[in-house]
Amino acid sequence: MSSISMAARDRSAIVARLRAAGCVWAEDEADLLISSATAPADLQALVDRRVDGQPLEHILGWAGFCGLRVDVAPGVFIPRARTELLVRTAVTLLGRREAVVLDLCCGSGAIGAAVAATAAGQIRLYAADVDSASVACARRNLQPWGARVYQGDLFAPLPVHLRGRVEVLVANVPYVPTAALSLLPREARLHEPRLSLDGGADGLDVLRRVAVEALDWLAEHGRLLVETGRVQSRAAVAILDRAGFTSRVVSDDDLDATVVIGGCGIRASTGRP
Repeated sequence: MSSISMAARDRSAIVARLRAAGCVWAEDEADLLISSATAPADLQALVDRRVDGQPLEHILGWAGFCGLRVDVAPGVFIPRARTELLVRTAVTLLGRREAVVLDLCCGSGAIGAAVAATAAGQIRLYAADVDSASVACARRNLQPWGARVYQGDLFAPLPVHLRGRVEVLVANVPYVPTAALSLLPREARLHEPRLSLDGGADGLDVLRRVAVEALDWLAEHGRLLVETGRVQSRAAVAILDRAGFTSRVVSDDDLDATVVIGGCGIRASTGRP
């Protein structure tokens, strides 16, 4: 049997295993696993991990996000396509000016990296997360833009010189209500950190904590951008408004994405940034 025939046979077998394990995009996943393997035994191990239910991104070591290949490690939150709206909104608000950007609850640093890669103006990027594995990924992903990445709880690890200087603060805080965690896909429940998913009883506990402190860190015309679920957006606006913001909501039906924008001088409305 020729090497081409053997490769085709092996791919077909891998696709069949992946499909039987419930992988919807079995053909695409098989190609990615094959291209990532360094030897037949390595390929077998990669396929076994996927069939066992591990996220494809953790197996490959990267996730595609906003046209970038973002490093992700086991136990690190995997960036979702819906978060592209958060990036797009931040870039629109930044325009062409130089600005300080803070990626809070940064996870792998995917949001900060995508903003830095697409912003028209020059930005100075900072990021923070409480999880050590996430911070390690973020430092790798944000190194090309000279970002400073800090480990600690929300604003606590940030240098004091950032107070009052942040033009755009993006915060993809956990917003899944605790009772809904059991409804998440198995991959997320078992392989992503609970602290990156669990937002408390109504999913907005971490947002409340961010809202209390954020105005101290924002520049005079700075903006806070947070991703929420669509059904939570009204409550999220109320939280930001009580904290001293004036807020509005943007959404994208195709991405099933919702972002709340808070800042001084924003006219409350729903629509485009």
